Amino acid sequence: MIVAIDGPAGVGKSTVARLLAERLSLPYLDTGAMYRCVALGVLERGADPADDSAVMDCARGTRIDLEIADDGRATLVRNGSPVGDEIRTEAVSSATSRVATLPALRSWLVSMQRDFGERFGGVVEGRDIGSVVFPSTPYKFFLEAPLPVRAQRRTAQLDQADQATTTPGRETSSLETVRRDLERRDRQDREREVAPLRADDSYWVIDTGNRSVEEVVDLMVSRIEAIEAEARANEARV
Repeated sequence: MIVAIDGPAGVGKSTVARLLAERLSLPYLDTGAMYRCVALGVLERGADPADDSAVMDCARGTRIDLEIADDGRATLVRNGSPVGDEIRTEAVSSATSRVATLPALRSWLVSMQRDFGERFGGVVEGRDIGSVVFPSTPYKFFLEAPLPVRAQRRTAQLDQADQATTTPGRETSSLETVRRDLERRDRQDREREVAPLRADDSYWVIDTGNRSVEEVVDLMVSRIEAIEAEARANEARV
């Protein structure tokens, strides 16, 4: 089974996907983290995120692996080390939004994502999972939430990541700055020529703005069970 979860930044995709993967006993893959791994490599090398050639050089020099534990948990590994908060900083987020528009990089990472899904199945989240990476899966969800809610969530996430990777006393992220960045990323994600962020009729759309993580996951599990029940009924009629 492959469950696709798409949506803009700050809607809670990662948190929801992790819990859903646990509920379904499936591996979890955050595809955005793969782009962040490349973006971090670009920053570490002092390269320009807008330089397509430099980005691909960094990508080819970055080893990205998936380790599956005995309990089915999937861990993203960058150059031999599990990734953590170092890929969640504001600087990496900004670089990621730029490098993710590069068609060559998207093609390179999509092949990795498809290989993962074909070998292990899983709950896979990103921005083009149901539309491009695994378009044939019947389990497609698109999460959305009002911009103010997303900005608050992302600000808290960035502050937590930055505090874990920089010196104490660092000034926290500005809510207004994060809101403007989300607006810019939304526009960039929806208007890009390659794999734009979109939800067609094959998706089930869920507003996470006024729902808890558990409520969202419960809705998704119910939807998956309904799809499976319908498939079994169709097979019985045949």
